[in-house]
Amino acid sequence: MQWQFSNDAPIYTQLIQQIKVGIVAGVFPPGERLPSVRDLATEAGVNPNTMQRALAELERDGLVYSQRTAGRFVTEDKTMIHNAKCSLAERHIKEFLEAMSHLGFQREEILSLLEQEMKEEGKTHASA
Repeated sequence: MQWQFSNDAPIYTQLIQQIKVGIVAGVFPPGERLPSVRDLATEAGVNPNTMQRALAELERDGLVYSQRTAGRFVTEDKTMIHNAKCSLAERHIKEFLEAMSHLGFQREEILSLLEQEMKEEGKTHASA
């Protein structure tokens, strides 16, 4: 998994978001055992306590669960994973619409640009 951090939010919240994306995208499939806190922290280049905090939050949200001696696992609740995916998508869409609005685009123009881009992307995929 590629870890990327910015200065605009606390690292642990960025870890939460990136692990959520990994779960909804299937990098960490349902029921799979997650790497240890130490291994994840090393891979991400963060303090293990920061990773522990992020994983504890994901556990509170129900996306991961602990088994005493076996470690942490991704939930097998596909509805929960789907809801997390929709929530992440909603956030991205709202951010996109807000950014486009700041650029002065109206909703109709945004839809037109999206349709145009999707057609172009379709052509790219068809020729690949």
